[in-house]
Amino acid sequence: MDQELNQKIDAFIEANREQLLNDIASLVAINSVETAPAEGAPFGPGARAALDKALELADKMGLATHNCEGYIGYAELPGADPEKYLATICHVDVVPAGEGWDADPFTMRRQDGWILGRGVMDDKGPMVTTLYALKFLKEMGVQLRYPIRALAGTNEETGMGDVEYYLSHYKAPVFCFTPDAEFPVCNGEKGHFRGKLVSPVCNGKILEFEGGVANNAVPDRASALVDVDMAGLKNAPNITLEPENGKVRIRGWGKSGHAASPAGTVNAIGLVVNYLLANGLCNEAERKYLEAIQKLHSSTAGEGLCIATSDGPFGPLTIIGGRMYMENGRMVQTMDSRYPTSTNGDILTKAVKEAIGDGAALEDIEAADPFYIEADTPAILACIDTYNEVTGKNEKPFTMGGGTYARHFPYAVSFGPESHDLVLPAFGGPMHGANESAPVDALLQSVKIYILALLRLEQIDF
Repeated sequence: MDQELNQKIDAFIEANREQLLNDIASLVAINSVETAPAEGAPFGPGARAALDKALELADKMGLATHNCEGYIGYAELPGADPEKYLATICHVDVVPAGEGWDADPFTMRRQDGWILGRGVMDDKGPMVTTLYALKFLKEMGVQLRYPIRALAGTNEETGMGDVEYYLSHYKAPVFCFTPDAEFPVCNGEKGHFRGKLVSPVCNGKILEFEGGVANNAVPDRASALVDVDMAGLKNAPNITLEPENGKVRIRGWGKSGHAASPAGTVNAIGLVVNYLLANGLCNEAERKYLEAIQKLHSSTAGEGLCIATSDGPFGPLTIIGGRMYMENGRMVQTMDSRYPTSTNGDILTKAVKEAIGDGAALEDIEAADPFYIEADTPAILACIDTYNEVTGKNEKPFTMGGGTYARHFPYAVSFGPESHDLVLPAFGGPMHGANESAPVDALLQSVKIYILALLRLEQIDF
């Protein structure tokens, strides 16, 4: 590593540390969960406000900015070749805060070298670090071969309609990385299979059933209001019983986490389903439906639905139930599966329908195939070599179940800043969970990694 350059980057990071954290806080302060569209805000006013704030931060750094009709935006550094450009892409929308927070999720907190708040890791913190990487290149007067755009998306969590719009109206970058996963480099993502398990109108004992805040997150709490007498109901682990207007509210208390990595989570909806069935708190139609979704909740590997499978590049399939709600007298359970190359959407659809029988209907099916880029391509090598040089490690690219913007671009990967061996503090939580947290030092180190990786990418003949 060029020692003079290394020292300049370290001095830049130290000089900008406080402002960088303040900028993350200003983004976290905006509730950018998708809501109904409004004029100039296709994914709701909150997402648009977060986009405006990201572009405002970039403008203050002296970067040229462009708002792509409210769908997405970017900050740009010019380069000698206007026909090709490199890009980073982060998102400024977030999943709903949910419950279980120790403080306001939209007021960033600092504690023992960590920051906490919705989006600090996914993906507002990384959004700010990429802007500071461009700020460094601008302040150093680096002459670029390819222009570099730091894209800011607004719809990653709920549909990625932002990148669909961008790629239909703007030329794609020759290479793009998204800081929305773990280091070192993710060069492949599992396929996505989503749908809803819907009950008939049961007219039974279950009057309300609700749980979860996002389709792609394991819920840590759920509840059902049941028309039964409190007397005689038994206690159960992680279940509380509350009288409510002559009826009983049954609450389940689980452990949240991301749908892509559900190991160690406890789905609160499944806890309530199991309790209802074990205690016969349902009529025949409700029982058949609950037994159907019990198969979903029985295994995050899909064994209950007979869809468990695995392959070499990606490992095992995962599946979770994200949200539970009632609509027009019917119970609706959303599900989110991440699958390897050993299966596909048609196979999964058939298997799930066979498993649930006539107890539930499978509706609103969506499927997207896995994507994979060979690890020895020049741009991926530039990223992995940079990471290993900065950290002194010897890591290899990996694949994952999470879905990022990378799958939408012709040549793209996800590139940090999370870490697979990161141990969260007792007061911190994971992305998509309560008390979402990020280590400050890791975010600051990612600024250096992104600066050096971009400089390496500038040397490649695309």
